[in-house]
Amino acid sequence: MYSSASSNYNKSPAPHKEPPTGIPVGGPPPNQAPAVWSSGLCDCCDDASNCCITWCCPCITFGRIAHITDKGATSCCASGALYCLIAAFIGCPCLYSCFYRSKLRKDYMLPESPCGDCLVHCCCESCALCQEYRELKHRGFNMSLGWEGNMERQNMGVGMTAPGVQGGMNR
Repeated sequence: MYSSASSNYNKSPAPHKEPPTGIPVGGPPPNQAPAVWSSGLCDCCDDASNCCITWCCPCITFGRIAHITDKGATSCCASGALYCLIAAFIGCPCLYSCFYRSKLRKDYMLPESPCGDCLVHCCCESCALCQEYRELKHRGFNMSLGWEGNMERQNMGVGMTAPGVQGGMNR
């Protein structure tokens, strides 16, 4: 009995395993710092034209966000139309749009702020859509071009600007 206890004592502990997602326990990958939203949830008037469009017809803003977030897999029109159908028949398009907020957050390592994605969309649908739209614009996307237009623009050398860096052509 004593010998088996001493043999267990000399064994090294089991190696630390990462979760199946590949993300180390305790936070983001070591080479990347957690990001922050480029604007607040209630900063809708920072982009007044998008604020007006979102207030009048949120399906347009949502369609653009979904098209970019899905990397062109779904069209802007199809996403916007589905958003309208859900709004018309169920009355809660936030049940659909909150999934795109989650996807956007995961793509850019953004915090779940100020609360859970579904709660943000259920309580402040227009503000959430405006914030997501501004975030994608801040990350260099021209929202009116869609995914394909932004990729063509990038391939032609225009490129997306890094957050916080002002760029453009000057003569």
